[in-house]
Amino acid sequence: MQIGPHVLPAAIALAPMAGVTDRPFRVLCRRLGAGIAASEMLTADTRLWRSRKSQRRMNHEGEPSPRIVQLAGADPQALAEAARLNVDLGAQIIDINMGCPAKKVVNRHCGSALLADEPLVARILEAVVAAVAVPVTLKMRTGVDPQHRNGVNIARIAVASGIAALAVHGRTRADHYAGSVEYATIRDIKRAISIPVFANGDIDSAQKARAVLDFTRADGVMLGRAAHGSPWIFRDVNEFLSSGKFPAALARADVRDIIRSHLTDLYHFYGEGDGVRFARKHLGWYFAELLGTQDDRRGLMSQETSARQFAYASAWLDRWVDGTANAA
Repeated sequence: MQIGPHVLPAAIALAPMAGVTDRPFRVLCRRLGAGIAASEMLTADTRLWRSRKSQRRMNHEGEPSPRIVQLAGADPQALAEAARLNVDLGAQIIDINMGCPAKKVVNRHCGSALLADEPLVARILEAVVAAVAVPVTLKMRTGVDPQHRNGVNIARIAVASGIAALAVHGRTRADHYAGSVEYATIRDIKRAISIPVFANGDIDSAQKARAVLDFTRADGVMLGRAAHGSPWIFRDVNEFLSSGKFPAALARADVRDIIRSHLTDLYHFYGEGDGVRFARKHLGWYFAELLGTQDDRRGLMSQETSARQFAYASAWLDRWVDGTANAA
């Protein structure tokens, strides 16, 4: 797949997720097979960029190409200016968020709320595309609600505005993350337009990725929550899509080393206090299927320094590798 001048190494993307897809996690998922990985959503309100959270979201040091910044907002000129500034800082693709259903985003008429105002969608996309010389992509949903699935209209507006690629989550704004994903609208979108389309929503295995691609005829898939605690899913999906077979399972020692490396990167990126807090979240996902006793779980989550947290997790993983841990 190609987006503008960028030939992607794989047609599988990591979905941007606030509080999850920070730079350490993006770099890890790219290393394990994700073709692209966008930043966490960044507000187009530049007055808020001095906050520590925004500064971290704008940090792409050492990140592989193409570096993607996802922007959220409702004002066309503010989004255009935010796009220009991020390109000046090294962004190689700008992604516009019209998919987030969170109340704090929708209540500001941002994210998926924009789908209800098709003329505004056109003004936003046209303004951002005109403002930058890099490709602009769009993350969207299938419509406003199940009675108003206007995803095909939005997709056609995107193409007319010069958008280079789409990622479509198979739920409407009103659905949030409840109920089953509806892939038929993604199929209809792909039939209606010629630019690359990523299918997104509840793709949690290599077999599901194959089935969704076969049904929708999308060009690629985008994975989000399935990568929590198992970033190696990109490796599995890539191999299955290319050969129809699964790769050999990762050795336990390799899993241990991936987790250790991720922890180290989190501590370096966030510093001591926040590093422990963000690492605790990822450790909860990594160990969800591994830890066999409540004492192990409490011990893992109660460590309050990076040194103790790393030591506890590392020692348990060593025992797991040796077959002496109380695994689930």
